Amino acid sequence: MSDYTGSNTPIDIRNLWQTPPEIFAALHAEFGFCLDVAASETNHLLPHFFTESDNGLTQSWAIPGLDGYCWCNPPYSDISPWVKKAADQNKYSCIGTVMLVPADMSVGWFRDAMESVSEIRIITGGRLSFVRADTKQPVNGNNKGSMLLIWRPVASVAPVTTYVERESLMSHGRKLITHA
Repeated sequence: MSDYTGSNTPIDIRNLWQTPPEIFAALHAEFGFCLDVAASETNHLLPHFFTESDNGLTQSWAIPGLDGYCWCNPPYSDISPWVKKAADQNKYSCIGTVMLVPADMSVGWFRDAMESVSEIRIITGGRLSFVRADTKQPVNGNNKGSMLLIWRPVASVAPVTTYVERESLMSHGRKLITHA
């Protein structure tokens, strides 16, 4: 059953939205991502990635020779198994993960995340314009804000909540992309 509803996106691409490149660039600079665990051939942001057919939910996210955090922009139609997988990978393999999800604290997966996550980072100051898989164009009209769930390799006793301005992330990411 879906935890996230309200999408007007065609069903065949509903779970294939790409993270805005500026947001990803800013976060990648901070965390040093090594693996995109919930990607497709058309929306992956890293050279190493799992597609739906690879099924990142059944794979170990600890890949020999890859050091850094895992990036996860999970299918919003079913976020729960991705939260559980990130928690398990963190607990049993000390894998750090950053997950981009809707800012909705009323759903079951958020309650599950609270049991294992190190940080909840709320993105304030506007909604993200995700990139459509079929057109590669950013689309306005996201009906929810966004937040990051962060599992650090060394877990904290209780999760901390922090805030970041969307425009600060976007601006920093644009600078990184321009100078790359």
